[in-house]
Amino acid sequence: MFIKVLLLILFFGVMIGVGLYCRRQATDVNGFVLGGRSVGPWLTAFAYGTSYFSAVVFVGYAGQFGWKYGIAATWAGIGNALIGSLLAWVILGRRTRIMTQHLDSATMPEFLGKRFDSKAMKIAASVITFVFLIPYTASLYNGLSRLFGMAFSIDYSVCVIVMAVLTGIYVIAGGYMATAINDFIQGLVMIFGIIAVIGAVLGSKGGFLAALEGLAMVSDESVSATPGIFNSFFGPDPLNLLGVVILTSLGTWGLPQMVQKFYAIKSEKAVETGTIISTFFAFLVAGGCYFLGGFGRLFSDKVNIEADGYDSIIPAMLSGLPDILIAIVVILVLSASMSTLSSLVLASSSTLTLDLLKDNIIKKMEEKKQVLVMRILIVFFIVVSVILALIQYRSNVTFIAQLMGVSWGALAGAFLAPFLYGLYWKRTTKIACLVNFVFSCVVMVANIFIRPSFPALLQSPINCGAFCMLAGLVIVPVVSLVTPAPEAAHVDSCFACYDRMVRVHQSQALGEEE
Repeated sequence: MFIKVLLLILFFGVMIGVGLYCRRQATDVNGFVLGGRSVGPWLTAFAYGTSYFSAVVFVGYAGQFGWKYGIAATWAGIGNALIGSLLAWVILGRRTRIMTQHLDSATMPEFLGKRFDSKAMKIAASVITFVFLIPYTASLYNGLSRLFGMAFSIDYSVCVIVMAVLTGIYVIAGGYMATAINDFIQGLVMIFGIIAVIGAVLGSKGGFLAALEGLAMVSDESVSATPGIFNSFFGPDPLNLLGVVILTSLGTWGLPQMVQKFYAIKSEKAVETGTIISTFFAFLVAGGCYFLGGFGRLFSDKVNIEADGYDSIIPAMLSGLPDILIAIVVILVLSASMSTLSSLVLASSSTLTLDLLKDNIIKKMEEKKQVLVMRILIVFFIVVSVILALIQYRSNVTFIAQLMGVSWGALAGAFLAPFLYGLYWKRTTKIACLVNFVFSCVVMVANIFIRPSFPALLQSPINCGAFCMLAGLVIVPVVSLVTPAPEAAHVDSCFACYDRMVRVHQSQALGEEE
């Protein structure tokens, strides 16, 4: 217990110290929200990765999908690395950084509003962002608190409040730069932690080959009658596994807190370096989490799925580890959760301030006042998410994965296609984007309240969210082609940033023949 408490105190002290250190860089909007657009590749890549993977992945997704699909759940981690990180950086990174600076936009709604010259779209996007980030945030607390309960026997409410307060302190003090530096530290903890935990858990079952052999002996007639299905290449349900891969991988392309990382990176060279770092990080962390979860059925004697739910699987797998490893696991999941929470509250507060309150409700808002309002809204957002997390836990409304599925499905379903086409296709219209907003939000909200009425495949929030993302990629171009084209002058001015003429000095002139 002494080791656990000491590591926690050290961890919290470093996080708060970084926040106080970065206060001087968070005095204006550009510094507070984007770190002055001068963040290097290592900090940006780790900020992207740690915002991507939280307790939702480690406790909720790894446990649930590892139990359902066995070792094949590792495909979700591979998809996260290749689609959610590598392709996201290659396709979105450079163009996002260039156009957002050209349009002077600091948030996703602000970018969409300026790109499509639509105040209504800006306001609608800010409301969607705020509303659907809340259930995602609530899910972070739940995953963390189960591990804290296992390691310290601390009440859930205390865990939630402590985590929220400490995260709020360093985000409010240092803004984006404090978040990025802390994300880097937390990312290192996550990398070393997941490697240590996988080694220890597999070691407790006789090593990798012995654990794999044990998994081959597991059978569940309610899932599949095929022998050794849980250590097979695609597992017992490849179609639903594909839905998980799509939601958790492609979803990052439309999440405001994720793409906002590209706004802040400092140079084109940094984008190239960040792509490599981010992909490697995702392979280790996401691949490691799902790989670990794939062995969950080996611990079925410690798990009661019907009584405790899927979220109890990973804590049960870790409960027999030595104290020092449990301490590392707690710091690992704490790092993952706090980094994601800080990203979410910063994205939500900046969106509400810059896109909803400024110039709409408060006509004259000076820069210092904007920063003050964002800090106040960070507190508000954290308080609301804490209250919802406690209500969700007490009433046992849903599992972590379902909460995250609803949130990711609505946000990524609404924003992915408008953002992607907005960066690349001049013919994209604001009507098409608004239609896509309505479609994704209505479908995901309906999935909460009338889920039994959906087709069997779409009753899962995971599959429903993946459906909304893929549908948006069709809806936006189809509606754009049947609606009036956007004003050419405005579109050309937005895309002018990609065609800027640059003159360079020529040190030696060669003749035409040469």
